[in-house]
Amino acid sequence: MNTREGSAAFMAPLVVLALGHMLSNMLRTLPAIAADVLTRDLHVAPEGLASLTGAYHFAFAAGQIPLGVALDRFGVRPVSLVLLATVAVGSVLAALVGGPVGFLLAQVVLGLGCCGMLLCPMTLAAKLLTPAQFGLWSGLIQALGNVGMLLSASPLAWLVEHHGWRAGFWAAAAMAVVVALLVRLAVPAPAPADGPHPSLLTDARVVLGLSVSRRLRGIVLLAFASFAVIIGVRGLWGGPWLMEVKGLDRIAAGNALFLMTLSLIAGPALAGVLDRRLGHRRTLLALGHALAGLLLLLVAGGAPGGWLSRLTGVSMLPVSADTALLFAFGMAISIQPLLFAMTRAAVPPDQAGKALSATNLSFFLGGAVLQAASGPVGASGGPGAAIAFFGGTVLVGTALFLATTPRGTQRG
Repeated sequence: MNTREGSAAFMAPLVVLALGHMLSNMLRTLPAIAADVLTRDLHVAPEGLASLTGAYHFAFAAGQIPLGVALDRFGVRPVSLVLLATVAVGSVLAALVGGPVGFLLAQVVLGLGCCGMLLCPMTLAAKLLTPAQFGLWSGLIQALGNVGMLLSASPLAWLVEHHGWRAGFWAAAAMAVVVALLVRLAVPAPAPADGPHPSLLTDARVVLGLSVSRRLRGIVLLAFASFAVIIGVRGLWGGPWLMEVKGLDRIAAGNALFLMTLSLIAGPALAGVLDRRLGHRRTLLALGHALAGLLLLLVAGGAPGGWLSRLTGVSMLPVSADTALLFAFGMAISIQPLLFAMTRAAVPPDQAGKALSATNLSFFLGGAVLQAASGPVGASGGPGAAIAFFGGTVLVGTALFLATTPRGTQRG
């Protein structure tokens, strides 16, 4: 299948499915722009909010094994509809909660509902395209999905400022219903699979086996830090850093995060183009992640009295420097979709859903573990320490990736 034929066959379904990923990104990054009012209304400290929102990622990770099995066995359309219904329920729960226990339950439900919003379009693309074509499309899917982070910047900052954080979850519930209707209309029903099915337990073991296999080991190690660093900065600590340390109000902080989010939209599409033109996925992934980690260390160093502030002879780096560094960070970390391209190239098409789930399991397990770990770091050293923590973890992940991925692993 050439690119034109692939585009004609699934362009509309792919775009509709990517809208679910957009919704997922909006939900997981909403707490960053509403952190102060959430902590006040839920009566928790900032590190407590980190633990509560971390439950989303634990639930997300827990859903990956049954998700991979379901995608390969039942197809994309029915799985997507179930997930969107779950998101609608979780959003309503979040909008109605009155304390930390209720918010925790809502985060768990939302994590389970959102756990397949990226893999639904990825699995459809993996089953229809060659590994080389998939590299480009994986970047385009991520780019469209990252528009959800754009919605949780300035637009949601305005909504939270004028109508409260609960309004953001009511908006998400309405969006889930609309996307479900579009999926029902645009995504074709899957053809029934021929032949006997292995047991669900056997399929689950395949997912776990792939996650520790030599083919995916380096990919899984880098994925553990790769998503965590984005969600840690964009989804939790970016807002407190700009508001508490740099003194911005909510709208100004939302505008700064808006610019970073633009890079997270443009960057994945650029990553797909670079992969198509240059290849060398292993090298591109290592360079992008290493640069992202270094940029976060520079951001943290620009705090009042920080090492970079002292080095440049100022009390603290201006907000314009933060904006530029965070924009560059977004561009660098946007090489991330090539991890999915490497995953797709490592397995046959009939294992695509399970292999992508194994990689996604590491993405969100890392997000859960490292976000929870950032809570005590931020409590003792402030938002800057938490941002530096994420910069260090992605550098460690890059080193492990290079050590465990053969040099010849470049293109599919």
